[in-house]
Amino acid sequence: MEDRLQRLAQQLPDDVDAMLICEAVNRQYFTGLRSSAGTLLVFKQAPAVFLIDSRYYERAKKDIHGCEVVLQEKLFEQVSEWFQRHGVRTAAVEGDYLNLSQYARFKEGLPKVSLVSKPEIDSAIRRMRMIKSPEEIASVRAAQKITDDAFSHICGYIKEGRTEREIAGELLDFCYRHGSERPSFDYIVVSGKNSSMPHGVPGEKPVERGDFITMDFGCMIDGYCSDMTRTVAVGALSDEQHRVYQTVLDAQLAGIAAVRAGVSCKTVDAAARDLITAAGYGEAFGHGTGHSLGIEIHEPPAFSKSDETICEAGMVLSVEPGIYLEGKFGVRIEDLVHITADGCENLTASEKKLLVLP
Repeated sequence: MEDRLQRLAQQLPDDVDAMLICEAVNRQYFTGLRSSAGTLLVFKQAPAVFLIDSRYYERAKKDIHGCEVVLQEKLFEQVSEWFQRHGVRTAAVEGDYLNLSQYARFKEGLPKVSLVSKPEIDSAIRRMRMIKSPEEIASVRAAQKITDDAFSHICGYIKEGRTEREIAGELLDFCYRHGSERPSFDYIVVSGKNSSMPHGVPGEKPVERGDFITMDFGCMIDGYCSDMTRTVAVGALSDEQHRVYQTVLDAQLAGIAAVRAGVSCKTVDAAARDLITAAGYGEAFGHGTGHSLGIEIHEPPAFSKSDETICEAGMVLSVEPGIYLEGKFGVRIEDLVHITADGCENLTASEKKLLVLP
């Protein structure tokens, strides 16, 4: 974490003396502490300072290295004192996260300091978070291992009559019992006609024979997310269901095959999307082919039609094409890949061939 703070300090422009970091995910990235409060002060010419209230103070003192941990009592008075001590006249704020209400509160509380939003600093933070360290990748890998194990477990649990909500609850319970700190996001478990909704909410619909069941879920380890989608079936399927599933699987494999350092994100998207379009289902694939993840479940860059970001070694993204036929059914398959210099490593181990459960 100390290295991250030093790198950020070095990237502050000449007309900025310090930076205020208040957003939870950036606080976690730069301190290693996950908390619902706290203000991090990053100075160009001095060690960083982390102001944190009594709920987290003891843990912060123990766990945070590379910056001074101070008990927060009167936030604006303390920030003003630290700014005055280090001659701060201009401080950057997080343009990607800070809302108008928060900005107004800081502006009122720090009248002697000019608060500015600097796109180049926001870009620098985004870029730092895009390239995962070996330790970050290890955390994602560990989270994905639990997610894979949960999928193996749930395939033995799904049967006719189980509701979407029961299946989602069983997935969540399994992940917690096997080491997950929390879910990466609200789980998606949809079946039958509901599976045509990419972000459908699990309900009381029971699984019926001939249903596709799409499950999109993940967990957290060390504050880092995993994410996986699998579509399975119960009972006999129609020819169309088989055709759509195979099309999505072929597209997903084509997307993964296109992933390597040096190619653009939109090139990866096209590899999957063009195959689905050629099969006649282009209009049924409305979202991007994948997204980066880490501390947040959705981070830049993304495998999308418009993202021209060049893939680099160390990035971790999902590859998740889908086809959704309104009122009928949907299919999505998602893996996580770690980009390497000569291709990618698939962090997801679960089977992708069509599983038809009895």
